[in-house]
Amino acid sequence: MVKYPNGSSAAYHKSAVPKMQHAYHLHRKNVNFSDRGMSLEQQINESNKYYRIKGIAVVHKKPTPIQIVKVDYPKRSRAVIREAYFRQASTTDYNGVYNGYYLDFEAKETRNKTNFPLKNFHEHQIIHLAACIAQQGVCFTIIKFTSLERYFVTPASYVIKAWQEKHKSSLTLCEIEKVSIEMASGFNPTLPYLKAVDHFIADRKSNNEKK
Repeated sequence: MVKYPNGSSAAYHKSAVPKMQHAYHLHRKNVNFSDRGMSLEQQINESNKYYRIKGIAVVHKKPTPIQIVKVDYPKRSRAVIREAYFRQASTTDYNGVYNGYYLDFEAKETRNKTNFPLKNFHEHQIIHLAACIAQQGVCFTIIKFTSLERYFVTPASYVIKAWQEKHKSSLTLCEIEKVSIEMASGFNPTLPYLKAVDHFIADRKSNNEKK
């Protein structure tokens, strides 16, 4: 059993930017449906594996440090963790390097069809993303509307701004469509999110040239 900092518990598992004016839509050609039933985390992990094998990018899911309290040894060659605690709150889900740019992003899913609740983000995640942006990192969130089978790569700067608004509890689907890059699930990679990152980098270069 793994216990969170607030005292709640959960079962332990092994696998433990300026506002954009419009959305870029990645066409749904050659869509592969073999990923149906996969969680967003699984889809991203498969994509990251593909990117690493092809030498395109090095991105990994961040491990969360835990303090092991109780371990049983049913066999000498096998240990079973019975109780553990998270040492500290985690930051974001993924980070890595792509074409000389530092990437840092969070992955979120919702079954809502019309909006994405901002409560899905924690304060320490918002603070972390803001700090990475201040260091010129490329930061974003991959949002999956599970019921709609739609995927969006949303700039972290927009999420941070919305989260900081006192009376704003969610992002509407319409808002996300306007500021995000929508992508389609496919095959190799399962989620081609680096195509969205390419747009973010191109926009950054364009803005720097105008200065």
